[in-house]
Order: sequence, then structure tokens, then C-alpha cells
Amino acid sequence: MKAIALNQPGGTEELNYVSLDIPSILPHEVLIKVRAISINPVDIKTRSGKGLYSRLADKNPLILGWDISGTVVEAGDALTEFAVGDEVFGMVNFPGHGQAYAEYLAAPADHLALKPANISHEEAAASTLAALTAWQAIIHKANVQAGQRVLIHAAAGGVGHFAVQIAKHAGAWVAGTSSAANRDLVMSLGADQHIDYRSVHFEEALSNIDFVLDTIGGDNIDRSLLVMKKGGTLISIPTGLNESVTQKAKTPGINGYSILVQSSGSDMKELAKMLTNKELKAHVSATFPFDEMAEAHNQIESGHTAGKAVVKL
Repeated sequence: MKAIALNQPGGTEELNYVSLDIPSILPHEVLIKVRAISINPVDIKTRSGKGLYSRLADKNPLILGWDISGTVVEAGDALTEFAVGDEVFGMVNFPGHGQAYAEYLAAPADHLALKPANISHEEAAASTLAALTAWQAIIHKANVQAGQRVLIHAAAGGVGHFAVQIAKHAGAWVAGTSSAANRDLVMSLGADQHIDYRSVHFEEALSNIDFVLDTIGGDNIDRSLLVMKKGGTLISIPTGLNESVTQKAKTPGINGYSILVQSSGSDMKELAKMLTNKELKAHVSATFPFDEMAEAHNQIESGHTAGKAVVKL
């Protein structure tokens, strides 16, 4: 099978197309013929030697990627949930060796859910790591409730555009920051207020916020604390700039956390329900063929991707 291995940390020139044997599966795994792969900022960071690279440096070959949608072509002996021919999607083995940049992938069944029939493989692949991050932050960690006031930073981005929808699903009032160019997208997701971060200081436009989801870090954390209620929750997604979020939040009486998403088939099933019911939708703004993986990385690395970028096989 065709796969993409990382030779060594560096630029996109280190992504090397190789021919490998189709993987064998364990009793609790399925073999998936991959139809679409979602690309995330962690892919780019890991490729460059940051992100998860230190966890994976001893893998040979080291194959990046965690987000997939595809078709089951073989099911392990211990499985009853999935069968050959099922279309499935999920974030596989995160934060371990995902090996998604390949034509076939051996995946633990409990990292997957059935793909909703009403969405494409591209949309399904997009609705994995980013959507899981938003779900686990908003539903599990922050336990956002109906009537609460929520601020989503980078609301047009991968995590952000799912977070707006999930917070609205929970019954919250939601404000989202983005550039003016993405205002219509943010509002179409259900946001109650849009803030153009280039022309408006959000800390002057908002107050009494119960929950903030931050994907930016740095002084964005300090500024977010200014708009929050005492006892509120701020979650910062790991960016390398948020190590002190818990300590920063403690002084004004805010609960500050940094989280790292985990693979979860049960959470994927909840997302699948929302996708089926059209309560959640992936915004796929860029699609690339498998032989243009470098271009997909460049798109994400630009920092200006609305929604998600997907690679199609």
C-alpha cells in the first residue's frame, strides 16, 4: 500500500511516499480502507519536531495522521460492532502513533463510530480530532449548561467552528471571535455575537462569561480572564503558549485548564448522532488529493484555514 512516512523533523520535503505492506489486525481492531484524512495543526507541529514528535521519534516508519473516514475491509475476531463493508470514522490512537497517512489503517474498534449516511467521507474525516476536542472540552470538562454565556476564540477555525455548534447544542449563549471575512461563517454556525478580533478588543465588548475556549494562548488567556465570571472555566488547548493557564486563572477565581484530546469511540458516537440530525456540520474549505499532502500541510500552516482541510484518497 501507499503511505507517507516522515524521514526526520523538518519541512514538507520530509514527507516521503513509500510502499508498505497492508497492516495486519489484532482481534479488537478493524482494517480500514481509508477514503479521507483530516489535517490538523498537531500534524504540522509534529512534522516539524514539536507537537507529539518526542513520543513518536522511535517509530520506523513514522507515519503521521490520526483523523480518518473509510470502509471496513476486515474485522477482528473479537468484534461484533463492526463488519466488513461498514463505513466508519474516528480519531485513531491519539496521542500515540495514528498512522493515518496511508491507504489502509489498522484501528482499535473503540476509537471509531459508524459514519452517518448523510455526510461524505471528507466531512466525516473532518469531524474527528477537532470536533472531539470541542466536545470533550465543552461537555466533559466544562459541563456547559443551558443559559450560560460562552466565548469561543478562533470560532471559524477547526476546533472553533465545532465548538460554537456544540455550545449552542448545550443551550448556551455564544460569542465567537474571528476575522471580519469569516463573520458570516461564524454566525451561520449559530453564534449569537461575532467579534472581529482585528478591529474590536473583545474584553471591551463582553462581560459575565461563564466559559471560554481558547486555542491561541499567550496574552489571549490574560485578556479572556477579564471578561469572565468568578467561578467560570477557561480551557486552553495546548499551543505551547498556555502552560501557566491554571496559575493565571487561580488569582481571579477562575478554573483554568489545559486539555489534550483523547481517542474515544463513545464520544464519536455522540458526534455521529449530531451529524445525522444535522445539529453539527463540518465546514470543509479545502480538499487535496493524497499526492498533494505537502500542499495540505501548507494550507494548515498558513494559519488561515476556515474550518477544516481534508486529503481525499
